[in-house]
Amino acid sequence: MSHQSELISTDINAYLAQHERKELLRFLTCGNVDDGKSTLIGRLLHDSKMIYEDQLAAVKADSVKSGTTGAGQIDLALLVDGLQAEREQGITIDVAYRYFSTSTRKFIIADTPGHEQYTRNMATGASTCDLAIILIDARYGVQTQTKRHSFIVSLLGIKRIIVAINKMDLIEFSEEKFNQIKEDYLNFVKALDLHDIRFIPISALNGDNVVNPSESMPWYTGKPMMETLNTIEIAYDRNYSDARFPVQYVNRPNLDFRGFCGTVASGVFHKGDRITALPSGKSSKIKSIVTYDGELEQVFPPMAVTLTLEDEIDISRGDMIIGKQTDSPTIADKFKAMIVWMTEKSLTPGRQYIIKLATRTASGSISMIHHRVDVNTLEHHDASELNLNEIGLCTVNLNAPVVFDPYKRSKGTGSFIVIDRLSNVTVGAGMITDNADEFNLQPVTPEDRTARFGQKATVILLKGHKAHETAYLLERRLFDNGHAATVVETLFSEPDEFAELIKNAGLIALCVGLNYEAADIEFDSETDSIDDIYASLKSEKIIF
Repeated sequence: MSHQSELISTDINAYLAQHERKELLRFLTCGNVDDGKSTLIGRLLHDSKMIYEDQLAAVKADSVKSGTTGAGQIDLALLVDGLQAEREQGITIDVAYRYFSTSTRKFIIADTPGHEQYTRNMATGASTCDLAIILIDARYGVQTQTKRHSFIVSLLGIKRIIVAINKMDLIEFSEEKFNQIKEDYLNFVKALDLHDIRFIPISALNGDNVVNPSESMPWYTGKPMMETLNTIEIAYDRNYSDARFPVQYVNRPNLDFRGFCGTVASGVFHKGDRITALPSGKSSKIKSIVTYDGELEQVFPPMAVTLTLEDEIDISRGDMIIGKQTDSPTIADKFKAMIVWMTEKSLTPGRQYIIKLATRTASGSISMIHHRVDVNTLEHHDASELNLNEIGLCTVNLNAPVVFDPYKRSKGTGSFIVIDRLSNVTVGAGMITDNADEFNLQPVTPEDRTARFGQKATVILLKGHKAHETAYLLERRLFDNGHAATVVETLFSEPDEFAELIKNAGLIALCVGLNYEAADIEFDSETDSIDDIYASLKSEKIIF
């Protein structure tokens, strides 16, 4: 099964050219904890002779101190569970990628975690895959994480599913039990957008139906795992109808060349095609399709190329080039999307984030959470925020129009990430479902302002000889950390009305040297440093 070829010794260039033309299949393994995901990958690599001798020797040595398969046996899961914490606990924590090829295909495997707390890692690994292998422990059947991962696979638009019912050797290779699990799984996924589902009974530990057919299960007449991976059809899963080319970089090396670099997200572009640049709406024709190896007549996803045009039209990074088609993308500054939240700090409507969609980056906020999805039962629940690993349908508002498609039509132009403005950490991932509903504008509430500024509207009184200096230093500190504060050095005739005005605006007022009874909190500039005051505001949850 390995990719050994006589061409390696006779014509290495021909072998490399042949290898380059092989179709690439990206797939992931997912399921509950201890269902055998890492062991399955190890068995695939081992029985297909994809492991180097030094790798195998190292795994044999590690199996003695870290293995979970018993004395004298090789723990093949150690091929992908490389982190020390993974080996100590016998679980997968981070996504591990492995690469191998056969005579017909190249493969990239993503081994994803089974624990609920690592759902975000599983979603990350699944985002680029064409196929998912969902493992089920034959002893326990369909579990909570089986349902969770099946929902995420459906949400991410993976069309090909292999349900591997593992550890059949522990239930005496029972066909009856296999059929019962198959029925239970199909009943659950009726409400999901999953179509091509194949069931394979396996024992990853012993190799039954992984690479070679199992003699212990003559009742199973389907293909083993490796043959299924080699033959399953994926070419038509991509969208070749709607031509989309997000511009990543404008290449201008000299006065005679102006090209637009990027990766084809969907559709097919031909030399001579009439195209339109969005959002400007300007049109031209493709003059040439340039690559490192020369010019091409046509390109399709996921090829990375440079397009040159016959006319000098204004196109920059973040714009999108589209071809002729009946279904044009949407240009709007808001849309509905399913969002997977990936950080401990919850998603709060109104808070400002950076949204990166294809090559376009814009600031914006999640203006509304329509519902949170219980991924175990698929029920919808009202929610005021999304916490770590939760998934919800939201309306996203941006400060500028963007070009997008529904995720089901084009993954490349229908998906986005949410980035925290201060830490620059990716905190969420989204899949666009539809245009946002038009709704009547509602008055801005104090809760909206609290979410937007990340602070509680407060009047702070600063006393002492250093009050003036402390106020302006504190204002700068708050401003640099994304908060809205202002220094007040004069007193209104009605302190209570003034305090109400400040709070209604959602601001933090830093009052200097005033005998101000309406203040919410006060500090002495003689004894309290800037760090002390800032820490106190944090602990009192005035800023967050």
